[in-house]
Amino acid sequence: MRAGTARHAWQNVLLWSLVGVLGLALLYPIALTVRGGFAADPATGAGWTLDHLLLVFQDPTKRGGLLNSLTIAAGTTTLATLIGFPLALLAAGRRFPGKGLMSALVLAPLVLPPFVGAIGMRAILGRQGALATLLGIDLDVFGQGRIPGVIAVQALALYPIIYLNASAALANLDPALKEAATNLGAGPWRRFFRVTLPLVRPGLFAGATIVFIWSFTELGTPLMFDVYEVTPVQIYGGLRQVEVSAEPYALTIVMLVVAITLYTIGRLVFGRSAHAMTTRAARAAQDKAMSPISGLLALGVFVGVTALALMPHTGVILSSLAANGSWYESVLPERWTTEHYRHALTYPDSSQAIANSLMLASVAMVLSMVVGLAVGYIVVRTKARGRALLDALCMLPLAVPGLVLAFGYVAVSIRWPFGPDGPLGDFVSVLGATPSPFPLLIIAYAVRRLPYMVRSTVAGLEQTSGDLEDAAMNLGASRLAAIRRIVVPLVSANLIAGGLLVFAFSMLEVSDSLILAQQARHYPLTKAILAFMERLGDGPSIASAMGVWAMAILGVTLIGASGLMGKRMGAMFRA
Repeated sequence: MRAGTARHAWQNVLLWSLVGVLGLALLYPIALTVRGGFAADPATGAGWTLDHLLLVFQDPTKRGGLLNSLTIAAGTTTLATLIGFPLALLAAGRRFPGKGLMSALVLAPLVLPPFVGAIGMRAILGRQGALATLLGIDLDVFGQGRIPGVIAVQALALYPIIYLNASAALANLDPALKEAATNLGAGPWRRFFRVTLPLVRPGLFAGATIVFIWSFTELGTPLMFDVYEVTPVQIYGGLRQVEVSAEPYALTIVMLVVAITLYTIGRLVFGRSAHAMTTRAARAAQDKAMSPISGLLALGVFVGVTALALMPHTGVILSSLAANGSWYESVLPERWTTEHYRHALTYPDSSQAIANSLMLASVAMVLSMVVGLAVGYIVVRTKARGRALLDALCMLPLAVPGLVLAFGYVAVSIRWPFGPDGPLGDFVSVLGATPSPFPLLIIAYAVRRLPYMVRSTVAGLEQTSGDLEDAAMNLGASRLAAIRRIVVPLVSANLIAGGLLVFAFSMLEVSDSLILAQQARHYPLTKAILAFMERLGDGPSIASAMGVWAMAILGVTLIGASGLMGKRMGAMFRA
């Protein structure tokens, strides 16, 4: 009895300690942002008023920014779905030449943040870009202030999330259902709309939700295309006013409410009405070999989409190799150089940014792995009350815009015990004269990518039995020793895969980096890339070279994570 009571005691202590940590790191910044938007006196945070929110909707510029952000999000999600879902349908249950390679290359867009890809797209599809020169036309699809350019770049970068979720959902379909529909006389289209689509709709919605919220709150890509009348850029522009104005807080609240409302509506519409299989598939579907002609056509579709999706990567690579001023009104650069790669590693601003990102991403990865393992263990191995709450808190960053969290950390930095009058003001600061944003950046990176770590760890624990752990304890090992010697080795592949994703996406985190790092010596990689893009001369070329280095790092980590997780990787991109 005492052993059971002690076991339940430490489980409860661990669970509620994790809830408390996540509350401080996640809910508290959001709460400060919401409070700031309703504060009658922005300087002191005293009183309550709705005036600030009403002014957002009364201001034509702010209304236009919100409408543009919604347009970008809807367009990006629609285009990404039109690309990713058909590819998943084409690959599901079929074999064709080169399928393995194409399934790997289809994830390639994830190795480049959309806003870095904008550099390459402008170089190729801009007014004086390669395609305009080749065709001899005045092409300005990606010109200044053009929303279609933002939508296209983001969709080409984010469609793999749709593909991963749709592929995972299709792989779980019981082939007996399709066979039963066929025996009842249903044709291919009827089977698709009455059987396949209802069953994969939850997975498709999960991916679409991530894409919508990601694109709705994307900050870097609109900045690259000089699209300033969107809500994320307007929040970014009001950052310096947070200590005296409630407008940035109100804008952030509007973004948060819109994102959560649309997510909830979609969940109710697509979630409740979605059909669910009451049992697991009785047998796995066998891939069928396609005919030679059909197989070549399928391969052609994948090659075409991949070539289009890799256009930003190609543009960034060519920009990084072009000598200054040598790629203007020409199909390819007229002069080539590798100096920009050396400069990206040796210039003080660029090398410091790379070192900062490596350090911040590494610490965030370790922190996320420790918390993710603890959360996964509580959720899977225990029956402690509150597990559902803990799991929901860990998934919340997928539904809450990253820009909202980043702005919330700014609000934290100016409140006691931080801020100019707080005892920890020198330890954490964003807007002060001598800022120290690294602690907040580490926490932000770890929290934003914690869902990947938790999902990966939970998947590993669910596939391993707890009998070995119990056997070790029966032989005298402590629970901590059993976890260290038995559990961790068994789920090491999942821990490494999740950790690699945390590291990779932390290296290229945009919202937190752009908002929390305000001085060059603190710039992470993405903030430095933006700064170099605004510099004349060799600035854009060095920014491109930094983007290529980032692609290489992220590519290696994603390949490693994909190899460890396989088809289960899609579950890590679900809300």
